[in-house]
Amino acid sequence: MSSIINSLIKVSSSYNVRLMTPMRNIYLSQVRNLYSPAALGIDGYLQTRKTIKEQFTNFSDKFRTKMLEFVSEPKNMIFTEDLKNMVHMAEPTDLELVLNMIKKFNNQKNEFRFGSFVFGPVVMRMFHFLDAPNEALQCFEDPSNKDFFDQLISYQIMLDLLYNHEMYEEMFKVFERVQEKQLNMTKFPKYPVVLILAACYKQNTPQSMEYAKKLWTDMTNTGTIPLRRACTYFAGLALKQGAPEIALESISLQKQHYVTIRNIKAVALAEMGRVEDALPVLRGVLEIDAPEQKDKHTFFAESVVKIRQAVEKCNNKDVQKEFQDIEKALKDRGLIDNQNLDTLLNAEITIRKQPVQKPMQRLPYGLRQKRNM
Repeated sequence: MSSIINSLIKVSSSYNVRLMTPMRNIYLSQVRNLYSPAALGIDGYLQTRKTIKEQFTNFSDKFRTKMLEFVSEPKNMIFTEDLKNMVHMAEPTDLELVLNMIKKFNNQKNEFRFGSFVFGPVVMRMFHFLDAPNEALQCFEDPSNKDFFDQLISYQIMLDLLYNHEMYEEMFKVFERVQEKQLNMTKFPKYPVVLILAACYKQNTPQSMEYAKKLWTDMTNTGTIPLRRACTYFAGLALKQGAPEIALESISLQKQHYVTIRNIKAVALAEMGRVEDALPVLRGVLEIDAPEQKDKHTFFAESVVKIRQAVEKCNNKDVQKEFQDIEKALKDRGLIDNQNLDTLLNAEITIRKQPVQKPMQRLPYGLRQKRNM
């Protein structure tokens, strides 16, 4: 059995595998999430899940049976603690029960609900962990659950789950709800915007380009500054759709020392026929490169190829000679990278948590006076 699991783990980077055993479920995620589990809070969900499952080790089946009875009997209520425990214990076979519990919980009178526990993000983390996009959509779209998922992080988790399953049209519908709700007084929440532009980039159609362009225009008209990953997704899509001028404009506020921004800028200029403007971008990394520098400023090999093709078309011998010199210098210094833009754009996003600053300890007045003497 262990050899089978090990072999599945080896291929888990390419395929989603859900291995069912009589004792437990082992989930091996085959798709690469856009956001890391930590960024979505799924690591915290798993810690609580472990604790609750340990508490229910000897009577989890009895608890499930009791919840099935509670759901079917109109007079019985689903309490906050019941739903919280079930959401953290749930396996794929429990999803129908969980959906019914959520529906009943939301339809109950609130006269006995004194707590303020917010279920939306936790339930979405459960769906994400169980890899259940269809059930997540069903729960989200159920009119009985109105306002249940009205938290930006719930939308982000759901969009990430749909993205993993290439359910892009469903993502656009969910994003419409985000914009209608305007949670936290914003129509363009930064992390959902990244996911929507990632979906447009993946679709790579004239229709998705139009959608992305309208979204971008609406954001800029309201003074919204998107995250860098959102910019690079939009710019990358524009390059694919033969609109280098849009790609160049969309990264205008970004710093060139980021590898994706630098490559997009150089390629966009070259594809616009402005080869002489693209060469200084290439040359720029030579001027800041130093032997002792750990993080090299590089260009993708595919970018260099595209710029070379543009140089050859310009029929200017001086420009061609300058490009050859720059390309040779880049190669000699190891500044041409075999990575490509697509790989970096689709790399997992981790959100760094800000370190908690300890409050300054204030010494008693007498000690402060002695220290200052």
